[in-house]
Amino acid sequence: MSNCDSCSSKGECKSKESCSKVFPKYGKIKSIIGIISGKGGVGKSTVTGILAVKLRAMGFSVGVLDGDITGPSMPRILGVSEKRAEMVNIPGSEEVEFIPVETSSGIKVISLNLLTEEEDQPVIWRGPLITGVLNQMYTDTKWDDLDFLLIDMPPGTGDIALTVMQSLPVDGMVITSIPQDMITMIVKKVVIMCQKLNIKVLGVVENMSYVKCAKCNEKIKIFSKKGAEEQAKILGAELLQELPIDLDLTESLEKGSLEEYLLETFEYEDLVNNFLNKVKL
Repeated sequence: MSNCDSCSSKGECKSKESCSKVFPKYGKIKSIIGIISGKGGVGKSTVTGILAVKLRAMGFSVGVLDGDITGPSMPRILGVSEKRAEMVNIPGSEEVEFIPVETSSGIKVISLNLLTEEEDQPVIWRGPLITGVLNQMYTDTKWDDLDFLLIDMPPGTGDIALTVMQSLPVDGMVITSIPQDMITMIVKKVVIMCQKLNIKVLGVVENMSYVKCAKCNEKIKIFSKKGAEEQAKILGAELLQELPIDLDLTESLEKGSLEEYLLETFEYEDLVNNFLNKVKL
């Protein structure tokens, strides 16, 4: 369903006809941002969580769509894994409306793990069914009015990434990587995919970039001698921020207390400020 009134490009689009983009039925979203990587385990869900919590703390209305259908982690990261999203039948129609779960600070979250009884049940589906579920969670969720919808993308350049980039009015992608040449090579495939599909790359977050010495605060490189700027240049994108290996952050992710931890630290303010400088609301 195309709806120019809720499109972030309204007033700037040159098209004389309705586009093929899909818009949510129950709310308006100012900016849709995907957080993606070419490979799993590099921290894209962590980056999604950091951005969501910090943006909400700054007063923005934020939603998170867990687009990693077969490996959803956002409910646990944001501390809502024990809750369940509601599915409401719309009177007089066959349509449904998903009521997202809200975190303690008011971040709206929808994930397949919030729509199933047990979070450890595997999703054994083929591509078309997975993309169909993603589209429905996006279009049929009661988002109301959001400043940001952050989509935690699955790794790689497969069906879901293609669906999001081609069907949703995405305003940009944040690329997550780690400082290893092998990973950089794989992540660059995502950057090139975005370029081919005319999706703006907002920048690269280099995760696990270093550890900080507890005694002298020196940054110690673990995975590569190359600097974060050099790695970003190889990817052909601007560096948004380099993030350290942070054991306290890791512990908060495992406990589902990310919000509480981030609201007590200023460590990730630069990432959010650099992100906001790249996004137009």
